[in-house]
Amino acid sequence: MTQPIRKVLVANRGEIALRVIRACREMGIRTVAVYSTVDESALHVRFADEALCVGPGSAAESYLNIRNLIAAAELAGADAVHPGYGFLSERAEFASVCRKCGLNFIGPSPEHMTLMGDKVRARERMQEAGVPVLPGTGVLQSPQEAVDAAKEIGLPVILKASAGGGGRGMKIVRDLEKLPAMVETAQAEAQAAFGDGSIYVERYVESPRHIEVQVVADQHGNVVDLLERECSVQRRHQKVVEEAPAASLPEDVRTRIRAAAVTAAKAIGYYSVGTIEFLLDGDDFYFMEMNTRIQVEHCVTEMITGVDLVQEQIRLATGEPLAHLDREHRARGHAIECRINAEDPVKFTPQPGTITALNFPGGYGVRVDSHVYHGYRVSAHYDSMLAKLIAYAPTRERAIARMRRALGELVVEGIRTNTALHRWIMRHPAFISGRYDTHFLEANLDPAAILAVAEDQN
Repeated sequence: MTQPIRKVLVANRGEIALRVIRACREMGIRTVAVYSTVDESALHVRFADEALCVGPGSAAESYLNIRNLIAAAELAGADAVHPGYGFLSERAEFASVCRKCGLNFIGPSPEHMTLMGDKVRARERMQEAGVPVLPGTGVLQSPQEAVDAAKEIGLPVILKASAGGGGRGMKIVRDLEKLPAMVETAQAEAQAAFGDGSIYVERYVESPRHIEVQVVADQHGNVVDLLERECSVQRRHQKVVEEAPAASLPEDVRTRIRAAAVTAAKAIGYYSVGTIEFLLDGDDFYFMEMNTRIQVEHCVTEMITGVDLVQEQIRLATGEPLAHLDREHRARGHAIECRINAEDPVKFTPQPGTITALNFPGGYGVRVDSHVYHGYRVSAHYDSMLAKLIAYAPTRERAIARMRRALGELVVEGIRTNTALHRWIMRHPAFISGRYDTHFLEANLDPAAILAVAEDQN
């Protein structure tokens, strides 16, 4: 039995808050924006039906303040909460508090978030389900245990934080003598970043591709995959460019990796939208982690499938079954997303400031998801992403050409952005070939070439 949602508190900011507000408006659902004092003039505040201030500029005192967010939901009479991505989107505690307060958390259960947030437990569940995982260990009890495991697995190995991701707490080990000290360093970094110093060892793949599969699951045991995305253009484990479907992927691998993602979701009884991430080593793939939220890069999947993933999240939260979705999806064309950040294109340092001139590209097949405008003040308090620029076309070759054109039309003045980096990527032979891995930027980064294309609009 479905439970309708009438008013959603959007517990986020920026472009994802706007994305949720737009989805809700089309569904006839009222929205409540929350904002910090820094974001009082933000677009998500302007376009929501209601808005409430939840604290000062510091995220810890506003967007991460569970008590204030719940109070805002109750004050506004919201019956549901959408967490977006980042901030509290994968915090089981937040989902649990929403449940206790009678608010429909638009996402998976707190239990799913806890399970998949613990990388060691997630690995174990995937092994039990028959989903491939890399050789590795449970939580390390001592540096010597790490040494013993490395000897058995074979060098190189990687140390990973059980409670985290995004590269924090990760250490690649190629020398057994250095391993004990690296264990202590990784534990300290994990403790500082996640409040949990637990780490584990896993075999390190030298030149992997990062392939993820979008899954959609209802509360009745049905799971559908909405194809895969290629996310191998990364810097320090942070995605820069994403595309769908993955290029140069053998069809048998594509079929197997999608099936493995469905198996993974079914194995834990998952519901809501989610992403299963894999490392691809040749034709072999291995489970890496599951993101129990909407992804930044969900747009490329929407473009090639025609499915509004945020609206699906909302429907699934009401208990609606997946009967309206086809069980088999085929890619219709190709989509590429560039993350436009307020950062130096070569040094990658944040560039807060005021946007003094702005022009977003347009035309057929171009989508821009953004929260910024002429006169917008980019704050140092939050993530540096200004916009997601998406190009869609019938073929990958035409999608690249369209992205080049769109990047040439993009104008952001007053602050520096990484637009030149994206223009350089779209011209690089390795990217154009579709045969690149997660070391693409590390191996090919050419600051002089990037700066040379900074003024090139073609």
